[in-house]
Amino acid sequence: MNVGVDVSPLVQTGAGTARHVRGLLGALEGRPDLELTPLRYGGPGRVASVVRDAWWYPFGLGRAARGLDLLHCTTFRAPRRPRLPLVVTVHDLGLLRHPDAFPAWHRRSGQIALRAGVRAADAIVAVSAFTSSELTELLAVPPERIRVVPNGVDPIFDAGGPAAEGDYVLAVGTLEPRKNLAAAVEAARLAAVELRVAGARGWGGVAVPGWAGRPSDAELAALYRGARCLVDPSLYEGFGIPVLEAMACGTPVVTSRGGATEEVAGGAAVLVDAADPEAIAAGIAEAERRRDELVPLGLERARGFTWQHAADLVESLWRELT
Repeated sequence: MNVGVDVSPLVQTGAGTARHVRGLLGALEGRPDLELTPLRYGGPGRVASVVRDAWWYPFGLGRAARGLDLLHCTTFRAPRRPRLPLVVTVHDLGLLRHPDAFPAWHRRSGQIALRAGVRAADAIVAVSAFTSSELTELLAVPPERIRVVPNGVDPIFDAGGPAAEGDYVLAVGTLEPRKNLAAAVEAARLAAVELRVAGARGWGGVAVPGWAGRPSDAELAALYRGARCLVDPSLYEGFGIPVLEAMACGTPVVTSRGGATEEVAGGAAVLVDAADPEAIAAGIAEAERRRDELVPLGLERARGFTWQHAADLVESLWRELT
């Protein structure tokens, strides 16, 4: 079986979608009777991004996939009229839930592409049960068309490596409105603790004190290990990879109540009202008090998320459709 896989996220972002593609492909490589054909267009620039979204995904990608047995689009963007079995991964429905949190071009083109990709797909991979329920609620997708395939955690994120120095709490995520970083800043002030923020520069004019830029994975793992806790008060996520990475590094987690990050945490984190900086500050204090309890719970929870398991589920779906 020869499967075309859209790997464009690897040139577009270093955030969660790229982690998903790298982790999944790494776990699928070398499997018997399975050949992977990476498909991509252009580079990271703005012009390439516009051409990719406006032409390559709806028209060029289908042509590039001719002769293959199946096409898997690792985001919702996909050919309009695929001539082979099509699987589409949906990471979240933020474009529909929080459209104002996105740049104008991505918002306008993305909403159209999301609906078109979901409609064209023979099957949809959702990275969480939360995202699966959003697909059913917002786009009326029948549950039988959806397969929940949780993300894994990369091996570099473990509790045994070096830890960054300092006395701080950590937030991880692209600087963009959905991450609710202003609330994290205020919560750190109320808790009288330093906040460090790791993530790429984003959009929406978001700028925060303590921003450390986008570290390498090794540097990020050290930041997790050295932190009092991870503070993740995001307003909306489809999964929440930093929650999983922090737990794998032996770091207590404070995250938003409700939604996908609560699902990923699975009872191994402090849950707070993300709209209330005082509640987040109280969560930081609770995480410190409960550290001896939360660390082993988090380590055990993180062990349940592997890319090999995700790859098994995806390969099984591919074989059902071919």
